[in-house]
Amino acid sequence: VQLQASGGGLVQPGGSLRLSCEASGSLFSVNVMGWYRQAPGKQRELVAKITGGGSTAYADSVKGRFTISRDNAKNTVNLQMNGLKPEDMGVYYCNADIRTTTDWFARTYWGQGTQVTVSS
Repeated sequence: VQLQASGGGLVQPGGSLRLSCEASGSLFSVNVMGWYRQAPGKQRELVAKITGGGSTAYADSVKGRFTISRDNAKNTVNLQMNGLKPEDMGVYYCNADIRTTTDWFARTYWGQGTQVTVSS
């Protein structure tokens, strides 16, 4: 199983970025998918997550600015980030609870991380 994240970069405060992550491999089912971030010197924290049925949850700090979505047919999860602030900077990781074709239960997998820098 691989989670391939893309879309990070440098943006000015108030700008927007869209992150994408695709799960690939011997997938039997892809359950909750989400985005976490880790700023320098801080613990990794949940940004947003979405179930297979489309139910979402967001960190309070990003509500109203970020939108998580997924395409179940393509096993992708996206994070639209608007109104970016310097405190949103960090490495963003996608994760997913995935059951492979050889597993009896789902495991949590992580993508490689993509850097988001918010600076003027």
